[in-house]
Amino acid sequence: MPVFQLTDKLIFPPAELAENNGLLAIGGDLSPERLLLAYRSGIFPWYSEGDPLLWWSPSPRLVIFPAEFKVPKRLSRLMRQEKYSVTMDIAFRQVITACADTDERQEKGSWITDEMIEAYCQLHDMGYAHSVECWLDDELVGGLYGISLGSIFFGESMFSKEPNSSKIALVHLMNKLQEWNFDLIDCQMKTEHLMQFGAREIPGNEFQRLLDKSSARPDQKGKWQVD
Repeated sequence: MPVFQLTDKLIFPPAELAENNGLLAIGGDLSPERLLLAYRSGIFPWYSEGDPLLWWSPSPRLVIFPAEFKVPKRLSRLMRQEKYSVTMDIAFRQVITACADTDERQEKGSWITDEMIEAYCQLHDMGYAHSVECWLDDELVGGLYGISLGSIFFGESMFSKEPNSSKIALVHLMNKLQEWNFDLIDCQMKTEHLMQFGAREIPGNEFQRLLDKSSARPDQKGKWQVD
């Protein structure tokens, strides 16, 4: 399949036309309107500093269904110790910046560019992007962020400065999504880190079918809170 060149027009090619590696299109911008259209279409941006803006829609797709979510026993024991405190949506910029810094240390380069940080902070201000923060005393030591549309949460990135802190953030996120009867978390591409929580791969066409149904439900916009 060809890689499509985007223009200023707010339109994406169908996700099923992506190449085998998931690459679908190049160009465009990170405006809120384009980002929201991309996520509603099963597409997300992923590129490195200095590269052109690339848009992806991989198949198979890694997802977590709330009914299949499982918490490892060792993590359950740690959570009962209440070593960390957890919040939502009070330090979004700190979380996304920490995710970028973690990528820089581990991979000598991050796909979370300064442009991406500003774009997702704008979506956070609009009530679409959310963060979960894990604290040790007054220090932010772990967390995650992503996009919420309808009854689907699109997980973007997570970080840990202390053992299991991002995993605890994920459990608290899932508690909130189960409370609101969300259909799934989109984890994008397979990682062993998420497989232990019950994540599994589904074909791209099945993901698109679920996305169409889930994104039609009302958005849970605004600031989220831990109950």
